[in-house]
Amino acid sequence: MSGPIFNFEHNYLSSEMLEGLSNYKYSAIDTNPLSIYIMHPFWNSLVKFCPKWIAPNLITFVGFLLTVVAFLLLSFYDFNFYATSESEGYPPIPNWVFFAVGVLIFVAYTLDGIDGKQARVTKTCGPLGELFDHGLDSWTAVLIPTCLYSVFGRSPHSVPPLRFYFVTWNVFLTFYLTHWEKYITSVLFLPWGYDLSMLSTTGVFLFTSWYGVDFWKIYVSDTISTGHVLEIIFYLTSICATLPVTLYNIRKSYINKTGKDLPVLEALRPLAALIALMFITCVWVITSKNDIINYHPRAFYMLTGTIFSNITCRLVIAQMSGTRCSAWNPLLNVLIIAMLVSLTIPYIETIIVYFLWAFVTYSQIHYGTCVVRQLCDHFRIECFRIKKQSK
Repeated sequence: MSGPIFNFEHNYLSSEMLEGLSNYKYSAIDTNPLSIYIMHPFWNSLVKFCPKWIAPNLITFVGFLLTVVAFLLLSFYDFNFYATSESEGYPPIPNWVFFAVGVLIFVAYTLDGIDGKQARVTKTCGPLGELFDHGLDSWTAVLIPTCLYSVFGRSPHSVPPLRFYFVTWNVFLTFYLTHWEKYITSVLFLPWGYDLSMLSTTGVFLFTSWYGVDFWKIYVSDTISTGHVLEIIFYLTSICATLPVTLYNIRKSYINKTGKDLPVLEALRPLAALIALMFITCVWVITSKNDIINYHPRAFYMLTGTIFSNITCRLVIAQMSGTRCSAWNPLLNVLIIAMLVSLTIPYIETIIVYFLWAFVTYSQIHYGTCVVRQLCDHFRIECFRIKKQSK
Protein backbone atom coordinates (compact mmCIF):
# COMPACT_ATOMS: atom_id res chain seq x y z
CA MET A 1 0.00 0.00 0.00
CA SER A 2 3.02 2.30 -0.11
CA GLY A 3 3.49 2.44 -3.89
CA PRO A 4 3.16 5.64 -5.93
CA ILE A 5 -0.48 4.94 -6.79
CA PHE A 6 -1.41 5.18 -3.08
CA ASN A 7 0.91 8.08 -2.31
CA PHE A 8 -0.64 11.48 -2.94
CA GLU A 9 2.79 13.05 -2.52
CA HIS A 10 3.95 11.45 -5.77
CA ASN A 11 5.59 13.87 -8.24
CA TYR A 12 4.31 13.46 -11.79
CA LEU A 13 5.94 16.67 -13.05
CA SER A 14 9.64 16.74 -13.81
CA SER A 15 11.88 19.70 -13.00
CA GLU A 16 11.91 20.51 -16.73
CA MET A 17 8.10 20.66 -16.77
CA LEU A 18 8.01 22.90 -13.70
CA GLU A 19 10.56 25.25 -15.22
CA GLY A 20 8.60 25.39 -18.45
CA LEU A 21 5.36 26.12 -16.61
CA SER A 22 7.11 28.94 -14.73
CA ASN A 23 7.84 30.63 -18.07
CA TYR A 24 4.46 29.87 -19.65
CA LYS A 25 2.41 32.67 -21.24
CA TYR A 26 -1.25 32.15 -22.10
CA SER A 27 -2.20 32.83 -25.73
CA ALA A 28 -5.69 32.29 -27.11
CA ILE A 29 -7.86 33.56 -29.95
CA ASP A 30 -11.66 33.59 -29.80
CA THR A 31 -13.48 34.64 -32.99
CA ASN A 32 -16.89 33.16 -32.20
CA PRO A 33 -19.57 35.89 -32.58
CA LEU A 34 -21.81 34.12 -30.03
CA SER A 35 -18.99 34.21 -27.50
CA ILE A 36 -17.80 37.75 -28.28
CA TYR A 37 -21.12 39.58 -28.50
CA ILE A 38 -23.34 37.62 -26.10
CA MET A 39 -21.56 35.32 -23.66
CA HIS A 40 -18.52 37.43 -22.75
CA PRO A 41 -20.60 40.57 -22.03
CA PHE A 42 -22.90 38.40 -19.90
CA TRP A 43 -19.95 36.90 -18.00
CA ASN A 44 -18.28 40.32 -17.60
CA SER A 45 -21.45 41.62 -15.95
CA LEU A 46 -21.83 38.55 -13.80
CA VAL A 47 -18.26 38.44 -12.47
CA LYS A 48 -18.77 41.91 -10.93
CA PHE A 49 -21.05 40.28 -8.35
CA CYS A 50 -18.48 37.64 -7.45
CA PRO A 51 -16.63 38.42 -4.16
CA LYS A 52 -12.92 38.96 -4.72
CA TRP A 53 -11.99 36.52 -1.95
CA ILE A 54 -13.35 33.58 -3.98
CA ALA A 55 -10.53 31.74 -5.73
CA PRO A 56 -11.00 31.15 -9.49
CA ASN A 57 -10.11 27.48 -9.11
CA LEU A 58 -12.93 27.09 -6.60
CA ILE A 59 -15.35 28.44 -9.22
CA THR A 60 -13.96 25.99 -11.77
CA PHE A 61 -14.26 23.05 -9.39
CA VAL A 62 -17.81 23.89 -8.29
CA GLY A 63 -18.84 24.06 -11.95
CA PHE A 64 -17.35 20.62 -12.55
CA LEU A 65 -19.09 19.20 -9.48
CA LEU A 66 -22.44 20.51 -10.73
CA THR A 67 -21.90 18.56 -13.96
CA VAL A 68 -21.07 15.46 -11.91
CA VAL A 69 -24.29 15.94 -9.91
CA ALA A 70 -26.25 16.12 -13.19
CA PHE A 71 -24.58 12.90 -14.34
CA LEU A 72 -25.31 11.12 -11.04
CA LEU A 73 -28.92 12.28 -11.05
CA LEU A 74 -29.58 10.82 -14.49
CA SER A 75 -27.58 7.70 -13.59
CA PHE A 76 -29.92 7.13 -10.65
CA TYR A 77 -33.09 7.39 -12.74
CA ASP A 78 -31.80 5.89 -15.99
CA PHE A 79 -28.53 4.01 -15.55
CA ASN A 80 -28.79 1.86 -18.70
CA PHE A 81 -30.70 4.37 -20.88
CA TYR A 82 -33.95 2.36 -20.98
CA ALA A 83 -36.25 5.08 -19.59
CA THR A 84 -37.32 6.28 -23.05
CA SER A 85 -37.60 2.78 -24.54
CA GLU A 86 -41.21 2.29 -23.36
CA SER A 87 -40.18 -1.13 -22.04
CA GLU A 88 -41.94 -2.58 -19.01
CA GLY A 89 -40.05 -2.25 -15.78
CA TYR A 90 -38.33 0.99 -16.75
CA PRO A 91 -40.28 4.03 -15.50
CA PRO A 92 -39.77 7.31 -17.37
CA ILE A 93 -37.47 9.99 -16.01
CA PRO A 94 -39.48 12.66 -14.12
CA ASN A 95 -39.65 15.97 -15.94
CA TRP A 96 -38.23 17.79 -12.93
CA VAL A 97 -35.00 15.81 -13.35
CA PHE A 98 -34.55 17.17 -16.89
CA PHE A 99 -35.19 20.69 -15.59
CA ALA A 100 -32.67 20.25 -12.77
CA VAL A 101 -30.04 18.86 -15.15
CA GLY A 102 -30.59 21.75 -17.58
CA VAL A 103 -30.08 24.29 -14.79
CA LEU A 104 -27.04 22.46 -13.42
CA ILE A 105 -25.35 22.32 -16.82
CA PHE A 106 -26.07 26.00 -17.57
CA VAL A 107 -24.73 27.13 -14.18
CA ALA A 108 -21.65 24.92 -14.68
CA TYR A 109 -21.12 26.46 -18.13
CA THR A 110 -21.50 29.94 -16.66
CA LEU A 111 -18.99 29.25 -13.90
CA ASP A 112 -16.58 27.91 -16.53
CA GLY A 113 -17.01 31.23 -18.34
CA ILE A 114 -16.28 33.49 -15.38
CA ASP A 115 -13.42 31.62 -13.68
CA GLY A 116 -10.80 33.16 -15.97
CA LYS A 117 -12.33 36.61 -15.56
CA GLN A 118 -12.27 36.20 -11.78
CA ALA A 119 -8.58 35.29 -12.06
CA ARG A 120 -7.87 38.52 -13.90
CA VAL A 121 -9.91 40.57 -11.44
CA THR A 122 -8.11 39.04 -8.45
CA LYS A 123 -4.74 39.04 -10.26
CA THR A 124 -4.28 35.32 -9.72
CA CYS A 125 -3.81 34.23 -13.34
CA GLY A 126 -1.32 31.42 -13.78
CA PRO A 127 -0.58 28.01 -15.25
CA LEU A 128 -2.38 26.18 -12.43
CA GLY A 129 -5.69 27.85 -13.25
CA GLU A 130 -5.49 27.05 -16.95
CA LEU A 131 -4.42 23.46 -16.34
CA PHE A 132 -7.12 23.01 -13.69
CA ASP A 133 -9.76 24.39 -16.07
CA HIS A 134 -8.78 22.36 -19.15
CA GLY A 135 -8.16 19.23 -17.12
CA LEU A 136 -11.67 19.22 -15.68
CA ASP A 137 -13.14 20.20 -19.05
CA SER A 138 -11.54 17.10 -20.58
CA TRP A 139 -13.47 14.94 -18.09
CA THR A 140 -16.66 16.87 -18.78
CA ALA A 141 -16.29 15.84 -22.43
CA VAL A 142 -17.75 12.42 -21.52
CA LEU A 143 -20.16 13.53 -18.78
CA ILE A 144 -22.32 15.90 -20.83
CA PRO A 145 -22.85 13.66 -23.92
CA THR A 146 -23.69 10.76 -21.57
CA CYS A 147 -26.26 12.96 -19.84
CA LEU A 148 -27.72 13.98 -23.18
CA TYR A 149 -28.18 10.36 -24.24
CA SER A 150 -30.78 9.94 -21.48
CA VAL A 151 -33.11 12.27 -23.40
CA PHE A 152 -33.13 9.89 -26.38
CA GLY A 153 -31.88 6.60 -24.92
CA ARG A 154 -32.68 3.23 -26.45
CA SER A 155 -36.02 4.14 -27.97
CA PRO A 156 -36.61 3.12 -31.61
CA HIS A 157 -36.42 6.82 -32.44
CA SER A 158 -32.83 7.11 -31.23
CA VAL A 159 -29.48 5.46 -31.93
CA PRO A 160 -28.21 2.29 -30.20
CA PRO A 161 -25.47 2.54 -27.53
CA LEU A 162 -22.73 1.52 -29.99
CA ARG A 163 -23.52 4.35 -32.39
CA PHE A 164 -23.69 6.81 -29.52
CA TYR A 165 -20.29 5.55 -28.37
CA PHE A 166 -18.91 6.80 -31.67
CA VAL A 167 -20.71 10.10 -31.06
CA THR A 168 -18.81 10.46 -27.78
CA TRP A 169 -15.59 9.77 -29.66
CA ASN A 170 -16.54 12.62 -31.98
CA VAL A 171 -16.63 14.90 -28.92
CA PHE A 172 -13.30 13.52 -27.65
CA LEU A 173 -11.55 14.11 -30.97
CA THR A 174 -12.90 17.65 -31.24
CA PHE A 175 -11.66 18.54 -27.77
CA TYR A 176 -8.27 16.87 -28.26
CA LEU A 177 -7.60 18.42 -31.67
CA THR A 178 -7.90 21.91 -30.19
CA HIS A 179 -5.13 21.19 -27.67
CA TRP A 180 -3.03 19.26 -30.18
CA GLU A 181 -3.22 22.34 -32.38
CA LYS A 182 -1.95 24.50 -29.52
CA TYR A 183 0.86 22.01 -28.89
CA ILE A 184 2.09 22.79 -32.41
CA THR A 185 1.10 26.45 -32.87
CA SER A 186 1.44 27.71 -29.25
CA VAL A 187 -1.94 29.42 -29.67
CA LEU A 188 -5.30 28.13 -28.41
CA PHE A 189 -7.88 28.76 -31.14
CA LEU A 190 -11.13 28.43 -29.22
CA PRO A 191 -13.62 26.34 -31.23
CA TRP A 192 -16.93 27.89 -32.24
CA GLY A 193 -18.92 24.80 -31.38
CA TYR A 194 -18.33 24.86 -27.62
CA ASP A 195 -20.63 27.75 -26.65
CA LEU A 196 -23.31 26.67 -29.10
CA SER A 197 -23.22 23.06 -27.89
CA MET A 198 -23.48 24.04 -24.22
CA LEU A 199 -26.41 26.38 -24.83
CA SER A 200 -28.08 23.80 -27.08
CA THR A 201 -27.64 21.07 -24.46
CA THR A 202 -29.18 23.33 -21.83
CA GLY A 203 -32.06 24.08 -24.19
CA VAL A 204 -32.68 20.39 -24.90
CA PHE A 205 -33.00 19.55 -21.20
CA LEU A 206 -35.21 22.54 -20.37
CA PHE A 207 -37.37 21.90 -23.45
CA THR A 208 -37.72 18.23 -22.47
CA SER A 209 -38.72 19.15 -18.94
CA TRP A 210 -41.68 21.07 -20.37
CA TYR A 211 -42.77 18.98 -23.36
CA GLY A 212 -41.51 15.55 -22.29
CA VAL A 213 -39.36 13.01 -24.14
CA ASP A 214 -42.17 12.17 -26.56
CA PHE A 215 -41.42 15.35 -28.49
CA TRP A 216 -38.08 13.90 -29.61
CA LYS A 217 -39.82 10.86 -31.09
CA ILE A 218 -41.02 12.91 -34.05
CA TYR A 219 -39.82 11.74 -37.46
CA VAL A 220 -38.58 14.37 -39.91
CA SER A 221 -38.81 11.78 -42.71
CA ASP A 222 -39.92 8.17 -43.07
CA THR A 223 -36.73 6.79 -41.47
CA ILE A 224 -35.03 9.78 -39.77
CA SER A 225 -36.16 10.86 -36.29
CA THR A 226 -35.01 13.81 -34.20
CA GLY A 227 -32.59 11.45 -32.43
CA HIS A 228 -30.94 10.65 -35.74
CA VAL A 229 -30.84 14.37 -36.59
CA LEU A 230 -29.00 15.03 -33.32
CA GLU A 231 -26.42 12.40 -34.24
CA ILE A 232 -25.85 14.10 -37.59
CA ILE A 233 -25.61 17.54 -35.96
CA PHE A 234 -23.00 16.23 -33.52
CA TYR A 235 -20.73 15.18 -36.38
CA LEU A 236 -21.31 18.26 -38.53
CA THR A 237 -20.75 20.80 -35.75
CA SER A 238 -17.88 18.97 -34.04
CA ILE A 239 -15.27 16.97 -35.90
CA CYS A 240 -16.39 18.01 -39.40
CA ALA A 241 -16.16 21.67 -38.45
CA THR A 242 -13.07 21.46 -36.23
CA LEU A 243 -10.66 19.26 -38.19
CA PRO A 244 -10.37 21.49 -41.32
CA VAL A 245 -9.83 24.61 -39.19
CA THR A 246 -7.24 22.81 -37.04
CA LEU A 247 -5.26 21.61 -40.06
CA TYR A 248 -5.47 25.09 -41.63
CA ASN A 249 -4.12 26.79 -38.50
CA ILE A 250 -1.31 24.25 -38.17
CA ARG A 251 -0.32 24.64 -41.83
CA LYS A 252 -0.43 28.43 -41.48
CA SER A 253 1.87 28.29 -38.44
CA TYR A 254 4.44 26.31 -40.44
CA ILE A 255 4.26 28.68 -43.42
CA ASN A 256 4.50 31.85 -41.31
CA LYS A 257 6.98 30.33 -38.83
CA THR A 258 4.77 31.39 -35.92
CA GLY A 259 4.58 28.00 -34.19
CA LYS A 260 7.12 25.56 -32.80
CA ASP A 261 8.03 24.33 -36.29
CA LEU A 262 8.17 20.73 -35.05
CA PRO A 263 9.28 17.88 -37.33
CA VAL A 264 6.32 15.93 -38.68
CA LEU A 265 6.82 12.89 -36.45
CA GLU A 266 7.17 15.08 -33.36
CA ALA A 267 4.02 16.99 -34.30
CA LEU A 268 2.09 13.74 -34.70
CA ARG A 269 3.49 12.22 -31.51
CA PRO A 270 0.61 13.39 -29.21
CA LEU A 271 -1.90 11.56 -31.42
CA ALA A 272 -0.35 8.13 -30.73
CA ALA A 273 -1.91 7.56 -27.30
CA LEU A 274 -5.30 8.84 -28.44
CA ILE A 275 -5.34 6.62 -31.53
CA ALA A 276 -4.28 3.66 -29.37
CA LEU A 277 -7.15 4.32 -26.97
CA MET A 278 -9.61 4.53 -29.85
CA PHE A 279 -8.32 1.33 -31.45
CA ILE A 280 -8.26 -0.74 -28.24
CA THR A 281 -11.71 0.32 -27.03
CA CYS A 282 -13.34 -0.04 -30.44
CA VAL A 283 -11.87 -3.52 -30.88
CA TRP A 284 -13.15 -4.40 -27.43
CA VAL A 285 -16.75 -3.28 -27.99
CA ILE A 286 -16.95 -4.80 -31.47
CA THR A 287 -15.50 -8.20 -30.50
CA SER A 288 -17.06 -8.45 -27.03
CA LYS A 289 -18.79 -11.82 -26.66
CA ASN A 290 -21.18 -10.31 -24.11
CA ASP A 291 -21.99 -7.26 -26.23
CA ILE A 292 -20.66 -5.13 -23.38
CA ILE A 293 -21.48 -1.78 -24.97
CA ASN A 294 -25.14 -2.73 -25.24
CA TYR A 295 -25.57 -4.14 -21.74
CA HIS A 296 -23.31 -1.75 -19.81
CA PRO A 297 -22.95 1.38 -21.96
CA ARG A 298 -22.62 3.94 -19.16
CA ALA A 299 -19.71 2.08 -17.56
CA PHE A 300 -17.88 1.76 -20.88
CA TYR A 301 -18.51 5.38 -21.85
CA MET A 302 -17.08 6.55 -18.54
CA LEU A 303 -14.01 4.34 -18.42
CA THR A 304 -13.13 5.44 -21.97
CA GLY A 305 -13.79 9.10 -21.17
CA THR A 306 -11.70 8.95 -18.00
CA ILE A 307 -8.66 7.50 -19.79
CA PHE A 308 -9.20 10.12 -22.50
CA SER A 309 -9.13 12.82 -19.83
CA ASN A 310 -5.82 11.53 -18.47
CA ILE A 311 -4.27 11.49 -21.95
CA THR A 312 -5.53 15.03 -22.58
CA CYS A 313 -4.20 16.33 -19.26
CA ARG A 314 -0.73 15.06 -20.10
CA LEU A 315 -0.92 16.75 -23.51
CA VAL A 316 -1.98 20.05 -21.91
CA ILE A 317 0.94 19.89 -19.47
CA ALA A 318 3.41 19.13 -22.26
CA GLN A 319 2.01 21.96 -24.36
CA MET A 320 2.07 24.49 -21.50
CA SER A 321 5.54 23.50 -20.27
CA GLY A 322 7.05 23.30 -23.76
CA THR A 323 8.18 19.73 -23.14
CA ARG A 324 7.90 16.66 -25.33
CA CYS A 325 4.51 14.97 -25.18
CA SER A 326 4.48 11.30 -24.24
CA ALA A 327 3.47 8.94 -27.03
CA TRP A 328 1.99 6.41 -24.60
CA ASN A 329 -0.17 6.47 -21.50
CA PRO A 330 0.30 4.02 -18.59
CA LEU A 331 -3.45 3.43 -18.32
CA LEU A 332 -3.40 1.92 -21.81
CA ASN A 333 -1.38 -1.00 -20.45
CA VAL A 334 -4.11 -1.78 -17.93
CA LEU A 335 -6.75 -1.34 -20.64
CA ILE A 336 -5.03 -3.86 -22.94
CA ILE A 337 -4.76 -6.43 -20.16
CA ALA A 338 -8.41 -5.94 -19.22
CA MET A 339 -9.54 -6.33 -22.83
CA LEU A 340 -7.51 -9.51 -23.39
CA VAL A 341 -8.76 -11.10 -20.16
CA SER A 342 -12.35 -10.15 -21.02
CA LEU A 343 -12.14 -11.69 -24.48
CA THR A 344 -10.45 -14.81 -23.09
CA ILE A 345 -12.74 -15.28 -20.06
CA PRO A 346 -16.06 -13.70 -21.16
CA TYR A 347 -18.05 -14.56 -18.03
CA ILE A 348 -16.04 -12.08 -15.91
CA GLU A 349 -16.14 -9.27 -18.50
CA THR A 350 -18.77 -7.25 -16.65
CA ILE A 351 -16.78 -7.40 -13.42
CA ILE A 352 -13.64 -6.33 -15.27
CA VAL A 353 -15.38 -3.35 -16.90
CA TYR A 354 -16.69 -1.99 -13.60
CA PHE A 355 -13.42 -2.67 -11.81
CA LEU A 356 -11.54 -0.91 -14.61
CA TRP A 357 -13.92 2.05 -14.45
CA ALA A 358 -13.25 2.37 -10.72
CA PHE A 359 -9.50 1.96 -11.18
CA VAL A 360 -9.07 4.56 -13.94
CA THR A 361 -11.30 6.99 -12.01
CA TYR A 362 -9.10 6.64 -8.94
CA SER A 363 -5.97 6.93 -11.11
CA GLN A 364 -7.23 10.16 -12.68
CA ILE A 365 -8.12 11.65 -9.29
CA HIS A 366 -4.70 10.62 -8.00
CA TYR A 367 -2.95 12.15 -11.02
CA GLY A 368 -4.89 15.40 -10.83
CA THR A 369 -4.49 15.77 -7.07
CA CYS A 370 -0.74 15.15 -7.18
CA VAL A 371 -0.18 17.53 -10.10
CA VAL A 372 -2.19 20.30 -8.43
CA ARG A 373 -0.36 19.75 -5.13
CA GLN A 374 3.00 19.84 -6.91
CA LEU A 375 2.14 23.07 -8.75
CA CYS A 376 0.89 24.71 -5.56
CA ASP A 377 4.16 23.83 -3.83
CA HIS A 378 6.18 25.09 -6.79
CA PHE A 379 4.37 28.43 -7.13
CA ARG A 380 3.79 28.77 -3.38
CA ILE A 381 0.06 29.24 -3.76
CA GLU A 382 -3.10 27.48 -2.63
CA CYS A 383 -5.53 25.92 -5.05
CA PHE A 384 -8.85 26.97 -3.53
CA ARG A 385 -7.83 30.03 -1.54
CA ILE A 386 -6.29 33.37 -2.47
CA LYS A 387 -3.30 33.97 -0.25
CA LYS A 388 -2.80 37.47 1.04
CA GLN A 389 0.40 38.88 -0.35
CA SER A 390 2.75 40.48 2.13
CA LYS A 391 3.89 44.05 1.56
